[in-house]
Amino acid sequence: MEIMHRACGAYGTNCYIVKIKDKELIIDPGVDAFAWVERNVKHPVAILNTHGHFDHIWSNAALVKRFAVPIYAPKDDCFMLENDPFLQGTPSSKADVEVEGNQSFTIEGIDVTFLHCPGHTPGCSMIRIADKLFSGDFIFRRSIGRYDFPYSDASQMRRSLEQFLTLQDDWEIFPGHGEKTSVKEEQKNIPYWLEYF
Repeated sequence: MEIMHRACGAYGTNCYIVKIKDKELIIDPGVDAFAWVERNVKHPVAILNTHGHFDHIWSNAALVKRFAVPIYAPKDDCFMLENDPFLQGTPSSKADVEVEGNQSFTIEGIDVTFLHCPGHTPGCSMIRIADKLFSGDFIFRRSIGRYDFPYSDASQMRRSLEQFLTLQDDWEIFPGHGEKTSVKEEQKNIPYWLEYF
């Protein structure tokens, strides 16, 4: 597995390309991600969205038009892909696969698991591929996602963080913003964040 990433747009949103053998998965192609992705993929097989915020989905539509690949996105966030609720001018896209809760898929021979962790958004999910976890805006290095946005929910965020504490495997974490980290490293910090609820 090879993982490429680029911080895109004004919010420095990490777009990832995961290469396995001769195929690529595109994760969270946000603002200004299209040209970079186009230069670096040869056989893309899917776009995976961790959640529906515009800075993570902006380039969905352009990449689908260019490569004709399916979009996998959490069902509870699909309205954000389609309707631009934050009025950012986000190009509309539509999930081909609406992921419900914790769900696993095999995409062109690649095993992918969505782990539902609502709070930041209703559908907010982490995406596991082998021993790598793409955490979107749920978990960052030494931080967590905000839960004061429209459609966020503090009580759900608390439950999701408590669930994160139960993970047994020390997967490497690739977040939606900032540097990579690991499950065990961030589990040390969760009790601190839970004091804010």
